[in-house]
Amino acid sequence: MKRRALIGCAHCLALSSLLGPAAARAQGQSWAAPQRFERPDVSTDEGGLWALMDREETRLRRSPFMLRDAALQKYLQDMVARLAPAHAADMRVYPVRTPFFNASMAPNGMMQVWTGLLLRVDNEAQLAAVIGHEIGHYLQRHTLERLRDAKSRSAFGMFLGMFGLVGLVGQLVTLAGAFGFSRDQERQADQISVTLMRQAGYDTREAAKVWENLRLELVAAHGGDPSERSPLFASHPGSVERAVVLRELALSDAGGHLGEEEHRRVLAGLQARMLDDELKRGQTGETLALMDRLIGREPGRADLLYARGEARRLRGSADDLDLALADLERAVALGVEPAETHRSLGYLHLGRNQSERSREAFARYIEKAPAAPDAALIKSLL
Repeated sequence: MKRRALIGCAHCLALSSLLGPAAARAQGQSWAAPQRFERPDVSTDEGGLWALMDREETRLRRSPFMLRDAALQKYLQDMVARLAPAHAADMRVYPVRTPFFNASMAPNGMMQVWTGLLLRVDNEAQLAAVIGHEIGHYLQRHTLERLRDAKSRSAFGMFLGMFGLVGLVGQLVTLAGAFGFSRDQERQADQISVTLMRQAGYDTREAAKVWENLRLELVAAHGGDPSERSPLFASHPGSVERAVVLRELALSDAGGHLGEEEHRRVLAGLQARMLDDELKRGQTGETLALMDRLIGREPGRADLLYARGEARRLRGSADDLDLALADLERAVALGVEPAETHRSLGYLHLGRNQSERSREAFARYIEKAPAAPDAALIKSLL
């Protein structure tokens, strides 16, 4: 969905929007990756774009948004090598701490994977579907095609902004609508992704689930088809069409690697930050839909119960406060609750004029997290 491929390739999938799912599947299965790319001459438009992306990559390495976790970076880099072994040496993957669903790939081989995406995929196969999609854009030279569609220097500058971090979230909607890949390019990237997943031994049936889960999250929060109401989906095929085609592309596949345990293990120490960032995003409807789905898969996770309870407390409408209390108390009953659970309970009881219970909860929070950034504030409330 958001921020979001390329360097020369002699092959191009001639897929029009009129192709049916069966024809698309045949095209995807017959596709072959190009040879490894050579760096283009800097005097060409492609070479110039590559050089500019090198500069953006240097900025990204220094950025506070970079999630500097060696195990996660190796996990992502190994996944790229599994999906596109012939090109893996030219691709560098950077996990970026941003609570939105997105991955992107620049012409020089710089790939960004946002933590909002990592939080939302259920297993390695689903993550491979998204990363394979970005690799598909890269192999088909889609970014260069979009660049050549930009008619002015100002448009060129805005296009480059899609790969930069500064001010990205604020301009994301405008950029996605104006410079997103075309629907045919998105279809090609989906088809290539399924082919790469199949060759790497992943369960290709998981690709459709990524889109279905995201669509359900947005529909639950806002209603309607997100591909029809949101500029961020303006260049993507319709939600229903995309899910149907992805399912059809995987129809002949019996199964494959899911990687649930591997995915869970590599994210285990990062989940608290991801959930905190998700809550700070301020889109409580989307957060609640996401938490409902995650808790449905893993009902015994106290951190997810805390996050859902806090989202409900922050929204504070209808029955939210009663439901928040139930979630937070259930998290405490599990005995492995995040310290912030008690802070949320303290604020909840305070809002209900239950001073003694509020003091008890705040005191428990300070006991569990004495060095918390807001410890002084909570002590003042005590």
